[in-house]
Amino acid sequence: MELTMDLDLGFRPVSASAAQSLSQEQITQYNRFGYVQPFDVFSTEEIAALRSYFDRLMADLGEEGAYGINCYQARMAGIWDIATEPRILDLVQDIIGENIICWASAVLSKPAGDPRQVPWHQDASFWKLSPARTVTVWLAIDDADEANAAMRFIPGTHNQGAIETSAMGDNSVFHKGIAQAERFGAPFTNTLKAGQMSMHADMLVHGSLANSSERRRSGLTLRYCPPEVRIVDPDWARGVEAILARGTDPSGHWQHHSRPQNDDILKTSSPHVVGNN
Repeated sequence: MELTMDLDLGFRPVSASAAQSLSQEQITQYNRFGYVQPFDVFSTEEIAALRSYFDRLMADLGEEGAYGINCYQARMAGIWDIATEPRILDLVQDIIGENIICWASAVLSKPAGDPRQVPWHQDASFWKLSPARTVTVWLAIDDADEANAAMRFIPGTHNQGAIETSAMGDNSVFHKGIAQAERFGAPFTNTLKAGQMSMHADMLVHGSLANSSERRRSGLTLRYCPPEVRIVDPDWARGVEAILARGTDPSGHWQHHSRPQNDDILKTSSPHVVGNN
């Protein structure tokens, strides 16, 4: 694959000077390894209600929704509410600052016995955004662990720049991926209890194995960036529906969407499919 050399994919370390929710140690870990976790966000009762909500949305979509739903944050009231949840934004703010844009979301579901793998990859190398300042929140809808194919990270690879990819096999979600990524270090399994979340940098190498267990693994990803980030491809921009989740946007670059009144997924559609984990 041709590497994306026209984008600023460099990592900018996070300062702890204005942090209110994250500790110095947590910010140091994010800067060094490219991720930090776990964080308790939703109670057992709250995540059970959210699980029922997402189960309904996926069931309504039928076969199309079997593996999840993508980029409905500006079209479904329930997802908009999660994307603007203060308990999530308090943590995100310490990474990217007080002005927060949510530009994508995805419910990612791996059924029990799913043979498909998500190959090692770097999200920002696929996106048409510059500079690379997106932080991804991964909220566990189900318990996620090694047995049911929790997401895995290669620590420190967010500082490697764009890593060359090659063709993947038939059971891969993506046609391209990073071969032999373990040469950069041992994988870390992003084990989370339902209701917990992690945060990772957009150039961190990550992926997931086949789900050989008898348990589903489902999570919600939320993509957040500061207003300084720009969409560099007008065609790609047509599929992005942003939310000003917190603060202000002095850039004037992003078109923001207010909270939708709709919560029936059959009355709308996804504008864009961004990715999988």
